[in-house]
Amino acid sequence: MSGVLWGIISFFIKELSAAGLDSLQITAVRMLVSFPIFAVLLAAKSPDKLRIRLRDIWLFVGTGIVSIVLFNVCYFYTMIHSQVSVAVVLLYTSPVFVMLLSALLFKERITLQKTAALLMTLAGCALTAGIASGGSFAITPTTLLTGLCAGFFYGLYTIFGQAALKRYDTLTVTAYTFLFGLIGTLPMSRPAAIIGIFRSNPSIMLWCLGIGIFCTVIPYFLYTWGLKSVEGGKAAILVAVEPLVGAVIGMCFWRESHDAPKLIGIALIIGAIVLLNIKSSEKSSEKSSEPSPRKQTK
Repeated sequence: MSGVLWGIISFFIKELSAAGLDSLQITAVRMLVSFPIFAVLLAAKSPDKLRIRLRDIWLFVGTGIVSIVLFNVCYFYTMIHSQVSVAVVLLYTSPVFVMLLSALLFKERITLQKTAALLMTLAGCALTAGIASGGSFAITPTTLLTGLCAGFFYGLYTIFGQAALKRYDTLTVTAYTFLFGLIGTLPMSRPAAIIGIFRSNPSIMLWCLGIGIFCTVIPYFLYTWGLKSVEGGKAAILVAVEPLVGAVIGMCFWRESHDAPKLIGIALIIGAIVLLNIKSSEKSSEKSSEPSPRKQTK
């Protein structure tokens, strides 16, 4: 359900963009709606978990500003200026970046299986973007770059999130991530312009609530709840339904192309994600006796 709800985000992005909001403003609106809900729930459930140490603020600057803000801006820009299916599939290059960063920062070994997944992802991106086939759906260098940057910054959330989860509860990390995300976006998003759009088109506020509740708060809680009874590796495989849902919605509702190379590219990237997570699932079962932080996503 988390993957499906994240996958339908294009409905909200298209409406908010048509109303005149740019990618940064949509990101600010998403943070503005989501953070108060997370904060209220955390305060009601465990008020003691609202406390964090000042020396740990850099962790939430990393998850909130470096990762979530930049990821959302790049992702929404790609979705608005390219195709929904292309944007959501390029986003899921993130496991590759996580693999490379983990090898660099945590000295994790790059295996043959990981290398195969990397090559599958690169080939899938080329086919999906129309580069390899020269198809009519080829995207511009700018949107290809922003799509890959979305995957990179999305991947950074796992890196920063793992460090934060060693010291704080999942809900604490999520609440402060969105707080710093709001701090990072609101001043630059021209709030007066957003208010002006709301005044001229009050109904757009319903779409703002929708992206904050249905594509942020609910899927985060569903994913967290699911992790209580499902292994992290298996959960990551299940949530990989998101790019499939996004691609299908783009092709069915927005009349985006569904050429054979694009479909093959989507299949390659999803296959690479499954390949990586099957490996991590096997490793986690081998080390079940060792405590390890659960991965955060999105």
